[in-house]
Amino acid sequence: MLFKLQDHLNALELKQLDDLRTSIKELGKTCVAYSGGIDSSLIAAIAQEQLGENAIAITGVSESLAPHLLEEARNQASWMRIIHRECKTNEIKDPKYYKNPRDRCFACKQELHAHISQIAQSFKATQVIDGVNLDDIGDHRPGITASRLAGVRSPLVEVKINKSTIRKISKALGFPWWDKPSQPCLASRFPYGESITSRRLLQVAKGEKWLIENGFPKVRVRIQGHAARIEIPVNRINDFMKNLSRKELVDYFLSIGFTSVSLDLEGLVSGKLNRIGQEKSL
Repeated sequence: MLFKLQDHLNALELKQLDDLRTSIKELGKTCVAYSGGIDSSLIAAIAQEQLGENAIAITGVSESLAPHLLEEARNQASWMRIIHRECKTNEIKDPKYYKNPRDRCFACKQELHAHISQIAQSFKATQVIDGVNLDDIGDHRPGITASRLAGVRSPLVEVKINKSTIRKISKALGFPWWDKPSQPCLASRFPYGESITSRRLLQVAKGEKWLIENGFPKVRVRIQGHAARIEIPVNRINDFMKNLSRKELVDYFLSIGFTSVSLDLEGLVSGKLNRIGQEKSL
């Protein structure tokens, strides 16, 4: 199934899309590490387009993936018509993960790719690919290191596609999720060194789902001990203050186990919790 352009791309973006299609077509049987985010969704869609039944998308399922995001991943895979498999991962039992050190993501990706590797072998796939893009390179991403050690390739990096271009290409190809907000795994809401448990991950998932359903799709519920700190885009803070019932919000967050809830007036900043580690290294 060829995805036809439904919107304009400039010459560079067209070349990048052509290069992406060519690089994936040349891989042969392939497994896509697929989370349902727009990056891995673009890779999965092009893999299905170019390889058909020789491409399979695999989603790691654990407490760190919000249930509503898993459902979205399933629906998107069905829309793309790619073969979709799920594997249960158990990083929550690994102290290198649940004790939440700065390289926590290494343990998580190591666990994920151990399972994906087994599925790839049974599928007789010669390559595993992921949705890491050009903007991810250079940030603190120990998970990328683990993926590289597992032999995973990142076609978006190889053809120099960044996040902005991913959205443009996805929109041009008619993908309904082209403007889907980025959603790092729920463990990223915990300051390094603060233990991660299944119960606390579920609290975060429930809190974010409530806010999304109440009109704030771009949101983070950060953990601060037993308290929740809400981050939303700074241009939505006035809407938040005017249109949400303070009592309903507080009552809900208390009902799911938080002892208090606050709003971060700086707004949503991706990777904000990395600042703590950066300060310690100075």
